[in-house]
Amino acid sequence: MRWDNLVEKDSTTGNSALFAADAVTTRTFDTPEFRGITFHEIRARSILNRVPGASRMPFEWTVNPYRGCTHACVYCFARKTHSYLDLDTGIGFDSQIVVKTNAAELLQRELASRHWRGEHIAMGTNVDCYQRAEGRYRLMPGIIAALRDRANPFSILTKGTLILRDLELLRQAAEVTEIGVSVSVGFTDRELWRTVEPGTPPPNADSTWCAPSPTPGSAARS
Repeated sequence: MRWDNLVEKDSTTGNSALFAADAVTTRTFDTPEFRGITFHEIRARSILNRVPGASRMPFEWTVNPYRGCTHACVYCFARKTHSYLDLDTGIGFDSQIVVKTNAAELLQRELASRHWRGEHIAMGTNVDCYQRAEGRYRLMPGIIAALRDRANPFSILTKGTLILRDLELLRQAAEVTEIGVSVSVGFTDRELWRTVEPGTPPPNADSTWCAPSPTPGSAARS
């Protein structure tokens, strides 16, 4: 794949305290897909996030392997969360991407805890797990495998066609637990797409979603 031959342009050590992480490495890559984008690779200290009790969300737990999103959707409610990292919530949200490189490792450990009760975990609720960065970092296969191995129910919301790469893992997970895959297709008009969701797959990629659910035990929605 085109992601496998990225040339690293720059690498520096970042502020681990700011990112609440054990270590931070900041990288850029000299490739058209990632030009102008900075990646902050961190070793996070935890990966399961509890949703505040006052929230009206139909789930209590989330996993976000990334912060910031190259989809660059102008309306994204998650932009304000970049301010917690002292990062810009405009173009900075689109181009300063935090990558939790140990996400799968952490999830395996936290799911194995005697305190964990196997509750539903939602993904893609803050930023898209299948944004372009996932093509390089490949965090989701390990995350899905960890959930599959524990038969832990989960759901994924995405605009990214890259999820098709992980269909086999999703099928395997659906054989042992309840999963949900929801696909958001915002626009079919190319001009609107370029203006509002410029980093998402183009409208002509929509046909890739016209396929059956992974197994009868899963759900696919749009």
